[in-house]
Parts: sequence; structure tokens; C-alpha cells
Amino acid sequence: MKEFVRSIKFVIVIFFLVRLIGITNPPLEIAHNWRQSLTNMVARNFDEGNSNILYPTIDMAGENSGIIGTEFPFFNYLIFGISKIFGYAHWYGRLINLIISSFGVYFFYLLIEKLFNKKIAFNSAIVLLASIWFAYSRKIMPDTFSVSLTIIGLYYCYCFLMCKSYINLLLFFFFATLGVLCKLPALSLMSLLVIPVSVRQIDNKQKILLVTMSMAVCALVMLWYFYWVPYLLETYQYQLYFPKGIFEGIREISAFIPGLLEKFYFSSLKSYISFAFFLAGIIFILKSRNKALIAGISVFFVAFLIFIAKTGAVFPQHGYYIIPFTPLMAFIAGYAISKVSVRYQYIILILIVAEGVLNQYNDFFIKDSEKYLLSLESISNKTCGKKDLIIINGGQNPQQIYFAHRKGWTVSDSVLVNKEKIEEMKTKGAAWLFVNKKTFDKKITTDSLVYQDVNFDVYKLK
Repeated sequence: MKEFVRSIKFVIVIFFLVRLIGITNPPLEIAHNWRQSLTNMVARNFDEGNSNILYPTIDMAGENSGIIGTEFPFFNYLIFGISKIFGYAHWYGRLINLIISSFGVYFFYLLIEKLFNKKIAFNSAIVLLASIWFAYSRKIMPDTFSVSLTIIGLYYCYCFLMCKSYINLLLFFFFATLGVLCKLPALSLMSLLVIPVSVRQIDNKQKILLVTMSMAVCALVMLWYFYWVPYLLETYQYQLYFPKGIFEGIREISAFIPGLLEKFYFSSLKSYISFAFFLAGIIFILKSRNKALIAGISVFFVAFLIFIAKTGAVFPQHGYYIIPFTPLMAFIAGYAISKVSVRYQYIILILIVAEGVLNQYNDFFIKDSEKYLLSLESISNKTCGKKDLIIINGGQNPQQIYFAHRKGWTVSDSVLVNKEKIEEMKTKGAAWLFVNKKTFDKKITTDSLVYQDVNFDVYKLK
């Protein structure tokens, strides 16, 4: 037992150290730079403006306040907390996520070890480390962060059921609440709690306490997402996500079936070997006739299908939405690997790690072609005041306005030649027009050019 625990700790530390490569990179990587820039934007605004956690604020709301209805910004607030101590930097969120997500894998191991055995736990943890977790646990995004907190909460839930310690019950409440608040899809993991509630051997008093505390978790989550977020949306007119009705979502997804399937057979585990063992694991579990295990997986799967439907076309078009389901897939694959002869298990795990890492290592490095965006803030400082509103042709991606460190509008290239649109934004306070010449190569017919270089032109609008 101690040997396996020491081994998984060692492996987690090795994976942690490997993922420190490029940890100080700004959010310039191609995959989901927009989401990372948005996360940092909210954190920086806590640092420079209103630090009230109830009012997350973004920069691209034009003349409006920028207060946005989004997930509970605990992750952003941790970045803000570190910034208050050391000064703001682009990369703090990477390190925070990596630390918490590494603990998440360790508690994932502990939970499976207690529910099954150390062999399945070890195999499952290795599969998870090499999965989408490998890259996304170091992105400035709350996805693996929120799932990790929820897994830690579920571990303490198990401890409460086994030893009747109220401290463990409170720890379950604390971590599960934070996990689901940080990203609502983590709520699907809470569906696993139907298993202990249905087990006869567990004391009824414990079941009542667990149900009560679970309802408290859900109440706080519902308060944020179904009361406070709608209030922010109604009051400040800006939201991050657009949930669909179940049938509307299904209709949207029907046009993206190949993309939907790809999220399961590749995006999640990042390894065809892992996916093959996931399929084998389903067969082994069905043959085991373990009713509690089959029921738990089924309930979780149904809960996740509801989440997919509510997300609509966004799910098959974004790789990271599969993350809450990945630990279950890793467990099922680890379960199947444990059925193989012990002397071959390590070979299989080595191949899975090699495949997973090779499929993701490029995400650790920034292309030189993207580094020009780092000049935007210095250009802004040379041309306009800190409180001046700007227009920049970043499309719907907040990355460029984030690096410009200004507030205003981020628009498509077509808007740059639409004089009526530009005039409308001028009347709302836009004072400067930033043109990224890498995406827009036409000349703007005006004599108000105040700055130019090989990448950007800046025009004065007032």
C-alpha cells in the first residue's frame, strides 16, 4: 500500500515539474487563448478596480461598466490575491491551476483506492494525468481547477460516511461548493452521491446529513447561477455563456455529431490506447454485475448528457467541455488495465503516457508569430490615456484588448470600413482605433494616424 502511495506521489510530482515548462508564458498559445485572456482580464480588474468578488468585470463592453454574468470568480480572485502581494503578471493562473489540479489527481487516486483497490487507483490516476488534464491543468482556465475541488469534496464525503466525522462533512461542503461554483458542469460529478444514499448499510442519520449538506451546496450554486447571474445580466447587459433548452441544444448538436464523438474518443483521454481500454472497461464492468458501480456510472452519464444538451453546439466545438467526464473515463480505462497481467500493466501505462504527452506537448510553447501581441500595452501607453476607450479588430476574442490593457470594443475586420459603426462607437466614447495589420491589410482613409509599425496602426478618433 505505502509503495503505491509513494509511487503516485512521485509520478504526480514528475508530471508537475514537467508542466512547469513555459509556466510563465502569457496566454498566447493558439488553443483557447481567448478564455485565458478573459480569466486574466477579470482578475486584473479586481486588482485595479472594484475588488468585490460579486462583480466580475471585463474590458470589452464598450462604454458600459463591463460587469459580467459569469461563473463564480474564485479562481480569478486567487490570481488577484497573488497580484496584491507580488504585483500583476500574466501567468499566475497557470501555477494556481497546476497546483490545485495536481492535488485533484492525488485525491482522485485516494478516492478510487478506498472504493476499489490501489492497483485500479494507480492505473486510473496515470491515465488521468496523461489525458486532457495534462495540458489544461496549466491553462488559465477554471475547468480542471473546479473538477479537482469537487473530487476533493467527494473524497471527504466518503470519509464522512466511513468514520462519521463532522469535520469531513464540512470539508465536503466547502470543496464541493467551491468546485461547482467555479464551473457549473462540475455539478454532474455530484450525481454520484445517489450511490451512498441508496446503500442500506449506511446509517440513515448519515444519509440525512449528507442529503442536507448536498442540498446546501446546490442552494448556494443555484443562488449564484439562477439569481445573481441573471441579476448581473439584467442590470449590466453582458453575459459569458448562453445556455440552451434541452431540445434546442439537441437540435444544435445534431449538426456536429462527428465533433461530439471526437470529444469522447480522443479529446478527453488524448490517447487511442486509453480509449480502447475505456471501451474494454465498460465491458468488464457490465460483466461484473456490480449494481452500485453500474448505477453510479449510468447516473453520471445521464447527468452529463443533460449538460451536453444544455450547452448545445458549443460542446462539440470546444475541447475543454469534456473535462468533467474525463475522470470517469480514466477510472474505467484504469479498471480495464488492472485486468491485464501485472508485468504488462506498466508497459501499457508507459505507452499511454507517451501518446498523451506527445499529443499535447506543443501547447507548452508559444509561437514566435504570436509574440507581437505583447507590444500592445506599450503602444497603448505611448498613444492614449489609461481611461481612454479604444476600438481594436480582435473579433470576438478578448485577447488583443486584454494585452492592450484598455477598455472599449473588440470588433471584426469588416467593422473597420463601416463608417457608421465607427461613428456610433465614437459617440459612445471611443477615442482611438487600433488596427492589427496582420488580419486587416487595407488602408483606412483618414489623416488621423498617430502611430504605426509593422504590426499595428493607431488612429485618433477625437
